[in-house]
Amino acid sequence: MRQALEHFLLGKAFRTFIIAVIVFNAIILGMETSQTLMDRFGPLILMLDTICLSIFVIEIVLKLFAMDRRFFKDGWNIFDFAIVAVALMPATQGLSVLRALRILRVLKLITAVPSLKRVVEGLFKALPGMASVFGLMTLIFYIGAVMATKLFGAGCPLCTPEQAANFDEWFGTLGRSGYSLFQIMTLESWSMGIVRPVMDVYPHAWAFFVPFILITTFAVVNLVVGLVVNSMQEASEVETTEATDAYRDEVLDRLKAIEARLSEK
Repeated sequence: MRQALEHFLLGKAFRTFIIAVIVFNAIILGMETSQTLMDRFGPLILMLDTICLSIFVIEIVLKLFAMDRRFFKDGWNIFDFAIVAVALMPATQGLSVLRALRILRVLKLITAVPSLKRVVEGLFKALPGMASVFGLMTLIFYIGAVMATKLFGAGCPLCTPEQAANFDEWFGTLGRSGYSLFQIMTLESWSMGIVRPVMDVYPHAWAFFVPFILITTFAVVNLVVGLVVNSMQEASEVETTEATDAYRDEVLDRLKAIEARLSEK
């Protein structure tokens, strides 16, 4: 019985049903943010939200019954359990933030859609390599922030009072320099917003900013993208191999069953 129940819970039909409930619940939670809708349909919306939560709880209970201890050996099951547990916590005055955390239920979609699971698994597998890249990025940012503070901060003797105020806001301290360099790395208003005003005072400032952009935006960040893509590809290959092995084992079992029947005759 447990095996049949587990097969049903992991089957495509039940997974499609859960996906539909998750998407519907996401819409309901979004509707709760509208005061107009809550004034008109508040009780109905809350009732539908409770029904969705009840379905998620029943899903967890059935999986616990069918899989027993094996349930907690799968990280995705623990992830589902934690999300539902957070939704069940009472949203009292001290824990009112938990009502906002109910939207985390939408993350159940990750466990229900295999392609999303592959993306997340690829991200996690890329973390060791990404840690090295982020360490390199931190080193580059620290060096750049120190240089920018020394070059363009500390009162800026060549600036007008207005320029000096701007430069102090951008590069007056190590923290401000780091944040400004992060903005430059993202290419958000980097030219007209920061670099060109600095170049009005220091015409050769491009010699600092352009290499910084080339190193961070176009080199280091692309390393992160490459690591994630490579990890996702590896995860997809592993999944394909596992599916092929499972199909091969199924075919062998059927052939053995046919052979056994022929031997009996």
